[in-house]
Amino acid sequence: MHTTSEFLHSQLKQFFGFDSFKGQQEEVIKHLIDGNDSFVLMPTGGGKSLCYQLPALVMPGVAIIISPLIALMKNQVDAIRGFVVERDGIAHFLNSSLNKAQIQEVKDDLMSGQTKLLYVAPESLTKEENIAFLKQLTISFYAVDEAHCISEWGHDFRPEYRRIYPIVQEIGKAPVIALTATATPKVQNDIQKNLGMSDARVFKTSFNRDNLYYEIRTKVNTEREIIKFIKANQGKSGIIYCLSRKKVEEVAQLLVVNGIKALPYHAGLDPTTRASNQDSFLMEGVDVIVATIAFGMGIDKPDVRFVIHYDIPKSLESYYQETGRSGRDGGEGQCIAFYSYKDIQKLEKFMQGKPISEQEIGRQLLMETVSYAESSLCRRKVLLNYFGEDYNIDNCGSCDNCLYPKKQFDGKDDVALVLELISTMKEQFKTEHLANIMAGVTNSIIKSYNHHKLELFGIGKSKGIRFWMAVIRQALIHHLLFKDIEKYGLISCTPEGLKFLENPYTVMLIEDREFVESDDDDETSTPGHARASGGGGDEALLSLLKDLRHSVSKKLNLPPFVIFSDPSLDDMSLQYPLTIEELKNCQGVGEGKAKKFGKEFVELIAKYVLENEIDRPMDLVVKSVVNKSAIKVHIINGIDRKLPLEDIAESKGIEMEDILNELEAIVNSGTKINIDYFIRQTIDDDKVDEIYQYFRTEAVSDSLREATEELGKGYTEDEIRLVRIKFLSELGN
Repeated sequence: MHTTSEFLHSQLKQFFGFDSFKGQQEEVIKHLIDGNDSFVLMPTGGGKSLCYQLPALVMPGVAIIISPLIALMKNQVDAIRGFVVERDGIAHFLNSSLNKAQIQEVKDDLMSGQTKLLYVAPESLTKEENIAFLKQLTISFYAVDEAHCISEWGHDFRPEYRRIYPIVQEIGKAPVIALTATATPKVQNDIQKNLGMSDARVFKTSFNRDNLYYEIRTKVNTEREIIKFIKANQGKSGIIYCLSRKKVEEVAQLLVVNGIKALPYHAGLDPTTRASNQDSFLMEGVDVIVATIAFGMGIDKPDVRFVIHYDIPKSLESYYQETGRSGRDGGEGQCIAFYSYKDIQKLEKFMQGKPISEQEIGRQLLMETVSYAESSLCRRKVLLNYFGEDYNIDNCGSCDNCLYPKKQFDGKDDVALVLELISTMKEQFKTEHLANIMAGVTNSIIKSYNHHKLELFGIGKSKGIRFWMAVIRQALIHHLLFKDIEKYGLISCTPEGLKFLENPYTVMLIEDREFVESDDDDETSTPGHARASGGGGDEALLSLLKDLRHSVSKKLNLPPFVIFSDPSLDDMSLQYPLTIEELKNCQGVGEGKAKKFGKEFVELIAKYVLENEIDRPMDLVVKSVVNKSAIKVHIINGIDRKLPLEDIAESKGIEMEDILNELEAIVNSGTKINIDYFIRQTIDDDKVDEIYQYFRTEAVSDSLREATEELGKGYTEDEIRLVRIKFLSELGN
């Protein structure tokens, strides 16, 4: 077999029209053609597919490409057929989407020697009839695409991938090439072990994508922020990732209502719609696709200019893979993720009921995501460190932390204390436990180990848990500590860390970012669901609006926040609504509130705009989707029939928390509801009076956190929320 550089370049030009190889492509191809196993770690857009496509075309026999998604196979087969014109049989896929006649056509082309690449799903590979058929063919090599699916530490774990090796042995021995765009050292080891290719040569390209800009934003006013961003990048192609199908549909609908060409994509759509929406995006029929993680694996659209994560992903592997779909042509790629710790808590809930080991892995991966989101270090440095790569540039100039750096401080003493603690405890504990000890937090786990009696317990109490989590995180980056993934994240000292302990030196650390948590999720298109301040408005107008709110509250004898919350006033000072209709687009202002309290406020704003010759940013006014939620209707009907809320939740297969979220959204939108019957059944009258009076006379805002702290431990969060719903419904609507 010819493997000279001249031959490979001529074939590259002939089949793909390229004059030169990218990165390590040529080396990988030569190694595979020579009959050797290869492990290819290459970032998204690095040209992984060519590493097996070209060898398949020039080697005798057929290459078996094991691929995880049917949509991806079709995409790849179409691409190959586009390169090798007039030879449709050159590439085929074999999966459950084919009928008997189509399967026979594939087999005929394979037997005739026409087909050079056969794409199969691992499920199809395991079928006895397919194994028997493939044994008759000359196999050039096996390619395992998206190989991270083999590892339970990978973001798309597929148990079926674990069976590839024995089946390959049964079909017939041939070289194996495993390819992935994302693999930590642990995942890499898992893949090689499972495929029986421990001796394979590893080709690793830097995971750094220097054309990508990374930014984490607080999850407040998320939908408005997204619309503002897209309108500022008019005509550019982008992907928005959401965790749930429901949220995908909602966001896509909201974008369309606001004049943005967008379509949804998720596994719940019928195959025809899904394929059509994908094609519309690829062919530029729409600018934005809103999707779950079902979209994008292997999708080759080079000019995606932004990737937005509405919800933070469940692992850094997912995040890297998904952000990697932007800027594949080397042009601009903006990667914006919205973060709230509440999303992390939701993801933790999803893991309940799974095997303990799976939960441990899931939590470990989630904590890595939290570390990335909350860190003030260079995003590239954190991301690349996670994949086992050092990034030694102090300021990348292309992430939010480097462009807007936080204050640095000498952490020598703090790091020394942490290292001393780890040494004392024989390196047997994880980050959170160590941070709890330093911060003096007493919980059941701390007590069970008697760690509250340690000399170092509470030595850094004044600085808090977050501070010590950040110190440990940054000590890992500085290679003073090591996290053992095999043991679910136990922290130990490195040789360098032990040297530091003997002779401490200056270590510059960066203060962590503070994320303002909202009391309610920004999870609905209903105006007014989020409670944290967006800021950035007209301070002079804001002051006038607060004065007006104060006077209205005195006149009506109501707490000011019942009239309009602080975030609502902030938003008014940003948007300058001049009509009741426009006022309804402000955060926390539903139809009921707008009609009941809005007249004086829009009159004040109109006067202010006129007097100060304000040029209003009308493009920032976000139209909301009329909420026709069947669940909301179901809940209201159930309440009218005085059904217990638990029964209403059960009938819809949702949790009690979801019911409370929906009730809060209903009340915020200005609809009056009466849940007295349920409150009387479930909460003592004294408690109800106490909570109600707190909101009526003591509360300065409707913050759940403040209420919980003020009322004390005798009151559950659900009790406070239920009475708050009653209070806001009676007085605010």
